[in-house]
Amino acid sequence: MAARQRSARPRLSKKAREAVNTILLTGLTLVVLFFFLMPLVYGIVTSLKTDNQITNSGAPWWPASEETFTHDGAEYKIYRVVECDAAGNPIPWGYDPAALTVPDCRDGGREYNWGLAVKRREYAEFIDPQNPEAGLIRWEGRWRTLERNWKFDAQWGNYPEAWQTINFVRLLANTLIYAILSTIGVVGAGALVAYGFARFPIPRKNALFMIVMATIILPGAVTLIPTYAIFNRIGWVGTWLPLIVPAFFSNGYNIFLLRQFFMSIPREQDEAATIDGAGPLRVFLQIILPQSVPALTAAAMFHFFFAWNHFFEPLVYLAGHPDKFPITVGLTAFNNLYSQQTNLIQAASLISAVIPLLIFFFAQRVFLQGIVFTGVDK
Repeated sequence: MAARQRSARPRLSKKAREAVNTILLTGLTLVVLFFFLMPLVYGIVTSLKTDNQITNSGAPWWPASEETFTHDGAEYKIYRVVECDAAGNPIPWGYDPAALTVPDCRDGGREYNWGLAVKRREYAEFIDPQNPEAGLIRWEGRWRTLERNWKFDAQWGNYPEAWQTINFVRLLANTLIYAILSTIGVVGAGALVAYGFARFPIPRKNALFMIVMATIILPGAVTLIPTYAIFNRIGWVGTWLPLIVPAFFSNGYNIFLLRQFFMSIPREQDEAATIDGAGPLRVFLQIILPQSVPALTAAAMFHFFFAWNHFFEPLVYLAGHPDKFPITVGLTAFNNLYSQQTNLIQAASLISAVIPLLIFFFAQRVFLQGIVFTGVDK
């Protein structure tokens, strides 16, 4: 009997289950995306505000200023009030009429936008912007309970001000030079080393590859002092050389990424090219590299973004040389000088993120192909 009852229970069809799963997955994705984008939205909104808009109590989250109107050379802030039709008395917007001694006006309140002219503890006097010549309108109550009117007032001038204050042209040029040169070195050297591991019968190749991979988990703090002492001895401290030259020896992560991709390319193509008279270098340039554009793009973008956001080592090696600072170190110096101007700091940070975002936007298809195809047999 119990078995019959269980079998009689309605079950969702396959399409219904797929629809439910899709809704749940989409909802979860939107929630994660919302929390992920919150800092970016906060930065954009803050960069469009003035100091007064940021600190103004009761201001909305979006860039807004208090709505005002001018009459006879005086400026008045606009407040919203509702007039109770039954008694003819204006009451605060959003105030519970049941708490008043006047008849209930929840069914027939008329909203007005009036300019606050006189502030008193128990009453206030307003001016109607539509008819200022009518004089003052007395309102009994505490004016602080009223809701102010706000208007959208984005401060687009924060971006030019931040651009001129921080000397972005020099910082961007320094960062681009460092990021591009180091990316060329990392990808070029990584491709050559990965080609050797993927195609040549090197003695103890697996042991050597494990040693290369072990460098990934080696903390940079361990090698910082010895490498700084060496670079200082040869006179490279204060220049870009300690940051660019080591990139031409690549790193374990990019070697692993490219090796996995190269191993997925059939060896028959190498053998066919060799029969036609191609040497190892020609096979590398004309067979391996043209088919490895997605992996090369992924490795290049990984390192470019790393170099663009690199902070600690440029700070160590370029200290005392502000004309050579990359954008990360320059922004830190800017934050120290203008720590009270959050809007300019956010504007400068968003400007610095424009180039990486544009690069990722235009190269995302090839970049994602490189991540998906690496290590997957074709």
